[in-house]
Amino acid sequence: MQMQVGSLGAIPLLESRTDEQLLSESKHRAAARAILAARAAERYDAQTARKYFNEALAGAHPQERPALRQMMNASLALAERRPDDLKAAVEKLGQEAPSGRQLMLLRLMGLISPPPGAGGLARARGFAVLALIVVILLAIGYGIATLALLPFGGVSTAGTAVVGLLIVILVLGGLAYVGRRRQRRAEAQRAGP
Repeated sequence: MQMQVGSLGAIPLLESRTDEQLLSESKHRAAARAILAARAAERYDAQTARKYFNEALAGAHPQERPALRQMMNASLALAERRPDDLKAAVEKLGQEAPSGRQLMLLRLMGLISPPPGAGGLARARGFAVLALIVVILLAIGYGIATLALLPFGGVSTAGTAVVGLLIVILVLGGLAYVGRRRQRRAEAQRAGP
């Protein structure tokens, strides 16, 4: 991210600090608050992110405020699970926009876990979507277990359900392991060319 030289120019220097160290930062207060806000947005805590961004805006130089507002728009779009706004804000920052897959997952997450200010209907919809996903995964596991155990004469319904559950757990665990490896590899590529 390219920022103008000034208080926000210290962001790369401060990124490795802990939250407590950033809270006590006095020389580059605006940069520290911007980092805290971005971290809060990554945790999907829009209220805290907005608070820190407002503090950063108050302490930033007038020339730095437009860049900080763009950063704020992108971070809050992520925290509030607004994929279309996130894509537009990231493109305005001059960075590569999230992939279609990432935006789809953000939409799905917005359905399953709506932002804190969402109403009761949105929360009920999220619970129903999550329950539907669990039922579908268990049904797929049960079907695979039934087919796998058929050559052995079949097993009782309860036994097949347990094997199906184990299959689902193993597949999800494997996907999580592969995903973590890919994520670490991508981070290593970004960190050191």
